[in-house]
Amino acid sequence: MFVSVLALAAATAVPAPVFVAAGDSGAEAEVDPIVVTGTRERYQPRSTSTATRTDTELQDVPQAVSIVTEAQIEDQGLRSVGDVLRMVPGAVVSLGEGNRDQIALRGNGSTADFFVDGLRDDVQYYRGLYNLERIEVLKGPNAMIFGRGGGGGIVNRVTKRPEGKSFVRADIGAGTDGAGAASIDANAPLSGQVLARFNGVYERLDSFRDAYGGRRIGLNPTLAFVPGDRTRIDLSYEYDNDRRVADRGIPAATAGTAAAPARPLEGYRDTFFGVRGINTARFEAHVLHGELSHRFSDTLSFTSRWLWGDYDKFYRNAFAATPVTAIGGTPQVGIEAYQDAVQRRNLLNQNDLVWRTATGPVRHTLLAGFEWGVQRSRQQHLNGFFDTGVATANGGRRFFTPLADDIAVAPITFRSGTGARSVRVKADVAAAYVQDQIELGDHVELIAGLRRDRFHIALDDLLAGASFGRTDTLWSPRLGLVLKPVKDLSFYASYSRSYLPQSGDQFASLDATLQALEPERFDNYEVGAKWAVMPGLLFTAAAYRLDRTNTRTADPADPTRVVLTGAQRSRGIELQLAGQISSRWRISAGYALQDAKIVSTMTAAPAGRRVALVPRHQGSLWTRYDVSRSFGLGAGLYAQSRSYATISNAVVLPAYVRADAAAFVRVGHGIEAQLNLENVLGARYFASASSDNNILPGAPRTLRGTLRFQF
Repeated sequence: MFVSVLALAAATAVPAPVFVAAGDSGAEAEVDPIVVTGTRERYQPRSTSTATRTDTELQDVPQAVSIVTEAQIEDQGLRSVGDVLRMVPGAVVSLGEGNRDQIALRGNGSTADFFVDGLRDDVQYYRGLYNLERIEVLKGPNAMIFGRGGGGGIVNRVTKRPEGKSFVRADIGAGTDGAGAASIDANAPLSGQVLARFNGVYERLDSFRDAYGGRRIGLNPTLAFVPGDRTRIDLSYEYDNDRRVADRGIPAATAGTAAAPARPLEGYRDTFFGVRGINTARFEAHVLHGELSHRFSDTLSFTSRWLWGDYDKFYRNAFAATPVTAIGGTPQVGIEAYQDAVQRRNLLNQNDLVWRTATGPVRHTLLAGFEWGVQRSRQQHLNGFFDTGVATANGGRRFFTPLADDIAVAPITFRSGTGARSVRVKADVAAAYVQDQIELGDHVELIAGLRRDRFHIALDDLLAGASFGRTDTLWSPRLGLVLKPVKDLSFYASYSRSYLPQSGDQFASLDATLQALEPERFDNYEVGAKWAVMPGLLFTAAAYRLDRTNTRTADPADPTRVVLTGAQRSRGIELQLAGQISSRWRISAGYALQDAKIVSTMTAAPAGRRVALVPRHQGSLWTRYDVSRSFGLGAGLYAQSRSYATISNAVVLPAYVRADAAAFVRVGHGIEAQLNLENVLGARYFASASSDNNILPGAPRTLRGTLRFQF
């Protein structure tokens, strides 16, 4: 089926404009709390409520915000959160050990700084795109709005909600790499007060990499109850079932050092350094989400959001643990293995009261709210052992095998032993916050906010029979000033702070030492400008300094003692242009100049080391031009300078440039075909890494065809 669809799309390889959804119009749609709905044509919405929890124009938000809309995701044929984030200046994607989304924002890596409709979504997995209006990336610490973590920024997915008119959209597509997908988006008013929507997807996962494959199923029915013009209740259930090969890439060609870094192994781009049948990642989630919004008057409103999630993840993998090493004159690679199982349940609640008022000529938008959450986790880890009688290393946990196109690995036994872990974790948070957005006439705006979190974590080590716990009280301020000399131009300055408890973003690191340590702290100082070049086209520029302190290091006077004197500093400039140049021409372009390094020795690295996966220069461009009502073309570039695989600085990822292209055609009424060609020039590059010997080669030239239907 996928091959036949690709053939049909290839036969009609001419471009067409995106169809405007039923119920959309050329004007910006009314904004609901958190979710901002606009026309599918636009690459740049006018406002957001995520950054401030109030409906605020992007020009008036005193921080850098990047938004990738559904229309842009479809035009570029983006298939993952990682693909989307490559279009965001200052965002870098990690390989994530082949089993999860993982990012670095402004030089600070995280597996947990993800949110959905403003609520925490911190489980480690691959998130789908099928049910999204857009993805928003807020740069810098955001604890005033989102709580702990988010030191470099956060990623918020905005999901689709029921609308007032009936429509059905569907698409089906496939690529030369073997991957394909079919999805549906159906909306129907069931009555004057009840609206329904259903989004679903089936994805076949494949790539150029040997042995890689899998599938994803996503189902998301939603209901909206609108008993009057002042109240709306949204209820949503999402089911996610993901099965895939855990592919951790290739090793370095040789051992390297910070003084003489090595390069990734060349000539083995397709080789799988795992074991078929062993390397697997399975994830299943059941998530219920509810939102109640009510307007007491034109100036006073209340919103309450709830999320209950049940998540079950298991992954097992063998991977390259060493660079290519000559043993007995033969190039060999050391293979290790382990498996992890995680079960987590989250119950989260968030409540906002917004009051718009004035004191004389001064206008206020006051926010007051509280939030609480309960998270329960069970985590188990077992290492793999090579119980074969052959020569192994690392206590039987490492097996050396000759370098070849088809890696041969001895049988692996996963059992308790060195490095095994079994923990039960309880994490509870209660928070309250206030914020005031002050308008002093038409040219000056101030924003000031303060949040207090009480975060408690308790960990039971079931193997050692020990328990650990810690409670932190965190105060997170935010200050911003916006100057608007003319309506379409604003300048801003801001300060914000966030914290990350020493237990880490996935809670499992707490022990006797860490439970005595204060959280890490992030302080961001930022200035910038935002210019509405024309309606629907926004240019933004930001310069920042982000300091990460309270990181761990060994006490020079007593190496057995840990002290919090380590520090990291990120500095940079981010530029972005996004939106519509004309009714036929859309663009999304970004550039980041980054300098992220260790400024005070920490446990992970000495002062002077460069932060992992942060290129000094990074740029992206995507543009689409509709030649006529039924014909359009797209083109894009992504480029970055060299970066280091990890903070060891022992392996360097070379600089690269990748070019993409697209074509679209209106086949008939309500039907359009699309072709996307990735890596047009066939560049050979390395896209990401999660260690010095888990490096992901970039995909070769890949053609992908899609048919879209609208009824």
